[in-house]
Amino acid sequence: MLNNHSHILNTLNLSNEMPGASTSPSWWSQTKDSGEIISYSPIDGEAIAKVNCCSKSDYDHVVQKSLQAFSTWKNVPAPKRGDLIKSLGRELRHQKENLASLVALEAGKSKQEALGEVQEMIDIADFAQGLSRMLYGKTMHSERQDHRLYEQWHPLGPVGIITSFNFPVAVWAWNACIAAVCGNSIIWKPSHKTPLTAIAVQNICNRIAEKHKAPSLFSLFITHDHEFAKDLVADRRIPLISFTGSTQVGKLVGEVVAKRLGRSLLELGGNNASIVDETADLKLAKEAILFGAIGTAGQRCTTIRRLIIHESIYEKFLNQLISAYQAITIGTPLEENNLMGPLIDRDAVDLFLSAIEEIKKAGGQILFGGKTVKGKGYFVEPTLVEAKNDWEIVQKETFAPILYVMKYRHFEEAIAMANHSAHGLAASLFTTNLQRAEMFLAASGSDCGIANINIGTSGAEIGGAFGGEKDTGGGREAGSDAWKAYMRRQTNTINWGQTLTLSQGIKFNES
Repeated sequence: MLNNHSHILNTLNLSNEMPGASTSPSWWSQTKDSGEIISYSPIDGEAIAKVNCCSKSDYDHVVQKSLQAFSTWKNVPAPKRGDLIKSLGRELRHQKENLASLVALEAGKSKQEALGEVQEMIDIADFAQGLSRMLYGKTMHSERQDHRLYEQWHPLGPVGIITSFNFPVAVWAWNACIAAVCGNSIIWKPSHKTPLTAIAVQNICNRIAEKHKAPSLFSLFITHDHEFAKDLVADRRIPLISFTGSTQVGKLVGEVVAKRLGRSLLELGGNNASIVDETADLKLAKEAILFGAIGTAGQRCTTIRRLIIHESIYEKFLNQLISAYQAITIGTPLEENNLMGPLIDRDAVDLFLSAIEEIKKAGGQILFGGKTVKGKGYFVEPTLVEAKNDWEIVQKETFAPILYVMKYRHFEEAIAMANHSAHGLAASLFTTNLQRAEMFLAASGSDCGIANINIGTSGAEIGGAFGGEKDTGGGREAGSDAWKAYMRRQTNTINWGQTLTLSQGIKFNES
């Protein structure tokens, strides 16, 4: 069932009919009675390959193997665990071009963005290896004589990772590399829209685990059955579920996990705003906003969706932006001269068109775009819309390249407009005014988890914790101390003296 892109699969040792579950180099599911997923490229709508879905017995096998792997892996010294992730990073460097081509083919990202996504995997592997020697606990002074009080961190167990199509490999790596050096095993449920990239990564992981004689700590199961996917979320054997996806589904995931008193790490939607004040470097702002609005065809949780411009420069900057939009090249993402690729599938195109209709009904003025692009594939025009911030359609996250523009008069008004969103992922301000920059980053400024000055809202570095507040879910992944989400804290007290001293000065005399 391969089309004319088969050479990309062949470079990654993928066949045209692939299993949907893997736990080790020695075991691949042979299930063929649970249905199949056909991966279609959004570039031309043609089938790339088919993947056999997992069965219930496959899932149970994956969990059992993951539990067994955890029982061994948790006792491996953390720096040794880091050595394995270091090897994974090296192999990703070797496969960077091939894996990026597959990401572009299956997810529709531009080749440059796809290369950047694989680079994120490499970067987080490097970060995780260093982290493996820095899983620090604290030592505190005890109030009791001859006592030592400290805390340490232990791994949780199998970590369930559920990822979305828009970052089909990087988000897995953010979670998996950190979880692995923390001593956990990993069970990955990728998007059913991008199964091939997941299998390619699993193949790489299998080779690395075999090379290091490591247990089957990386595993994968693929299904398009939402009820079946719920088994992972509800499974008490999985202490942490990391979910990346829509707010609607994320709320359900959080509720199910909370009912079993498990942990959830939620990376959900965003309705991100950028402010351009009258002192801004407009050339810099234009370039940043252009990428932030059309990158991944608007299918990023960090996409700039609302642009708030000071009234004194509104017309001038808007004209510059429209000119920039006219120069955007749209086409196959495998050609590096194209700046914007397709939406992921026909449903995404329909949602784009539905949003355009809502915009027109609300009274929005379409300044550029608003149409589909004729030909094969799921291409649409990048779209600029003059709108009001409080319109329902503006406050809805539409996963498409639609940028709403609006004006403001006072800076405090602009901050309030940016914060007027159910989501709290990312926001940015373009200014050369130091006081405003600091005000935007202060407690009374942006209410988002990511707040930037003179850059857009997308393109986060792995060194910092990634995530947001409100309907974005509150989770944090990647850098800083996000590793703590994948471990459990243990407080320890050692009495090295020869008498029993109770805390809080309590006296207990035996009669």
